[in-house]
Amino acid sequence: MQTTARFILSINNQVESLAPGGGDGIIQSMKHTRLILLLLILVLPVTSGFGQNRATGGIKGKVKVETGSPGGVSVIIRQGEREVARGVTDKNGQFVISRLAPGRYGVTLRKPGLSIGSIEDIEVKAGETRSLGDRLVLSIDEGSIAFIRGSVFNQNDRSAPNVRIELAKIEDDGTARKIDGRITNEIGAFVFRLAPDAAKYRITAKPNGGDPVSKDVEIDGAAVYRVALSIKLTRN
Repeated sequence: MQTTARFILSINNQVESLAPGGGDGIIQSMKHTRLILLLLILVLPVTSGFGQNRATGGIKGKVKVETGSPGGVSVIIRQGEREVARGVTDKNGQFVISRLAPGRYGVTLRKPGLSIGSIEDIEVKAGETRSLGDRLVLSIDEGSIAFIRGSVFNQNDRSAPNVRIELAKIEDDGTARKIDGRITNEIGAFVFRLAPDAAKYRITAKPNGGDPVSKDVEIDGAAVYRVALSIKLTRN
């Protein structure tokens, strides 16, 4: 690149040193040559990059999860037990891993609170991106998530079925952001499954014909957290 630049500079100096008059045609021709050389300098690196891409391949896909967000799933590319590349899914669960040498690979998918997913014997060819489609589904890992199990009772200490329950996450600034909802079953019970990350949640019961009742629950690991809510129904 530096040698070519010096050559162009030399041509430029020669052009500027030519006297006007009979040398106009030569000057125009040399200017045209200089333009062509400049274009070649710009094109050659791009062409070289394309050649590198054609020598490698990639793997792409879309991960779905049984609960929570499909974003933030670690995507580990292996050859045998050796890790060769790593990426992460976006908020929609999509990922692309590029610059893989042609060969056969395994893919491992990991996210706290979900089961580990694994796919083996994926063939990658030069110049191609192998698609795994959108059939990658991670189920809940019952041993590594937090459960909030609750019951709702009325003023007579009887189970309250068909009561709407809302789950909100309390943010650092104190605001409550609703993330899920349930209806109590025939015995007034409900359950939420959450990631085991430390966080604070608010459970609110909203009965028909009664005032809302809330309780806060702090999660600090994979465990079962129990809560009981007492509502007071008013008669019309």
